[in-house]
Amino acid sequence: MCYDISLHSNIELTKQAFPQLRDRRTQFTDANPGIEHVTSFGFPEYPVLANIDGELVLTEMEWSVNPIYEKDEKQRLIRRRKMANATTEKVLEDKRSFWQRIKNNRCLIPMSGNYEHREIEGWKNRVPYYIWMADRETYHLPGFYHVEDATDADGLPIKKYSFALLTRPANEVLKLIHNSGEFKHRMPLYLTPEIEEFWLSNQFTNDDMRAVFEYMMPGENFNFQTVYSVRGRTPRPDGKHKYDLWTYDNLPPLGEDKPQEPQATLF
Repeated sequence: MCYDISLHSNIELTKQAFPQLRDRRTQFTDANPGIEHVTSFGFPEYPVLANIDGELVLTEMEWSVNPIYEKDEKQRLIRRRKMANATTEKVLEDKRSFWQRIKNNRCLIPMSGNYEHREIEGWKNRVPYYIWMADRETYHLPGFYHVEDATDADGLPIKKYSFALLTRPANEVLKLIHNSGEFKHRMPLYLTPEIEEFWLSNQFTNDDMRAVFEYMMPGENFNFQTVYSVRGRTPRPDGKHKYDLWTYDNLPPLGEDKPQEPQATLF
């Protein structure tokens, strides 16, 4: 699944792609444009495109849909950590899922790239990768958003928004990177610019949703490289960006996960 993303490219590229967009952001403004790494586990606010109150807006939403149907607060927190992503198969096949309730609340999540980990047999630590689309500085992943009634610090009623991005089975390249774990061999649902725009169209139907979910972005459309760390707190020794290349000794090529030499230590 996808729990780590980046938006370090200029948000103006999103505004150019969607000229009718109204910017309602309060935190991620042009004065604070770069987000090298965001992870879903703390439910951070993130800029999202959606049709709200009859207009297309760019606004902050919390990443990971809040499962309000779960009444036990502890269990709700546990469940919410797994609701950063919505699997396309479950949306289509499980009519009892929560995604069925909000599937008409379509949104787009602007991104520069995302991070995944690759497991190498015999290595203690998985190898982190940064992945991005080769021909687009900014692209937009489809997702669903949820609205709930809440109150602010003064006790006044407000609407709270949260979102999940959509994932599907990975293509022939990205499955070699995301090769382990409960949700191995999956990737975000990448779309072309034309399909991204259609995703937010008022003419979009349930039949269109099935067709979009079946779209597979070819592996040749992606660039990727190993990076120093994703969630680690130790600063990079070279002081470069989190998404910049970091080379690993003895790293086997993709598809060959049995190295001849042990993993060199990072720390």
